[in-house]
Amino acid sequence: MPQDRDDAFAWIDAQRERRDRAGLVRRLSPRPADSPLLDLASNDYLGLARHPEVTAAAAAAAHRWGAGSTGSRLVTGSTELHTTLERELAEFCGFEAALVFSSGYAANLAAVSALSGRDALVVSDADNHASLIDGCRLSRAETAVVPHADPDAVRKALGAAETAGAGPGETPGAGAARRRALVVSDAVFSVDGDAAPLAALAAVSRPYGAALVVDEAHGLGVLGEGGRGTVHAAGLAGAPDVVVTATLSKSLGSQGGAVLGPARVIEHLVNSARTFIFDTGLNPAAVGAALAGLRLLRREPERAARVRTVAMGLYGRLTAAGLAAVRPDASVVSVRAPSPEKAVRWAADCRAAGVMVGCFRPPSVPDGVSRLRLTARGDLTEEQVEEAVDVIVRTAPTA
Repeated sequence: MPQDRDDAFAWIDAQRERRDRAGLVRRLSPRPADSPLLDLASNDYLGLARHPEVTAAAAAAAHRWGAGSTGSRLVTGSTELHTTLERELAEFCGFEAALVFSSGYAANLAAVSALSGRDALVVSDADNHASLIDGCRLSRAETAVVPHADPDAVRKALGAAETAGAGPGETPGAGAARRRALVVSDAVFSVDGDAAPLAALAAVSRPYGAALVVDEAHGLGVLGEGGRGTVHAAGLAGAPDVVVTATLSKSLGSQGGAVLGPARVIEHLVNSARTFIFDTGLNPAAVGAALAGLRLLRREPERAARVRTVAMGLYGRLTAAGLAAVRPDASVVSVRAPSPEKAVRWAADCRAAGVMVGCFRPPSVPDGVSRLRLTARGDLTEEQVEEAVDVIVRTAPTA
């Protein structure tokens, strides 16, 4: 619509009206410190955000190092805690080195943009998280978006790019240096909770000299030996052509993000990743909490298996009741809803009955299908799982 010369933001009103009509308005809803609701909406997969050891570590770090990190990591924002967390996280996940960022979002922007570039090719799964998509955009690389979880589509995209770059009479990939290429995928996709075929992705990437970047946001602490992640479970941890990004705000109960990989990759990020160089470092309290969460997971690896047990319990009970739930590979259980409006109403009815669930609607879902998104937490009891299922089934809308 034409811009009103007297109102620079008149276009916002028009967009708001369209969101209202489509039932897609989002609103902030502050939670109380002690909510009586049964939580199946947060990403606190291991139940560590309120664990006494984690909160005590956060408080101790704040008392010792201050509330803020005071500057970028390259100036005053690095502490001994940052270095310790990076060392222990890399060791736990099986990589040479790690680098901590202020968020998982910033870590993904850094990994994709700093490891590609204007002359590179990035092959990205159609269902990747927004942070990976934004990393592709920030990189200014050519981006090929391929069908979800389709290694053959990745192979074809890499092959087409290599063939296009070969001169007359040249064999693709021969002679001149290959074009830099990056294959980017979530380890576990955040909407339906399905795991990526990582071993197959690595197999199709390597013949083309493409690196594999995997976002372990929903895999760390849940999958792999003792929660070491999907990449570790696929036998790819420590590979020279594999880089992992992770968040500290889910299984580790804190906040922040990290990139893990070969030492030379981490050194490159320190010198070239804009979201590292120009961002204030992660605050000491969050670093201390994440380190305590990681040590708890190492000491109690059964926490990871418990998350998977709870997820399968939710899935089994919901499908037995006739709901369209997606079989989870990790901690996320997705339940389809008939429409955006009914998904919102369903989530509100669950909340009124004492259970908090996630509600995903367009444009947050790549397939345009609205659903409830349940997160299985390892500290849920069997009685709580049964209570949650009862509420979700009882409040389910008709088609």
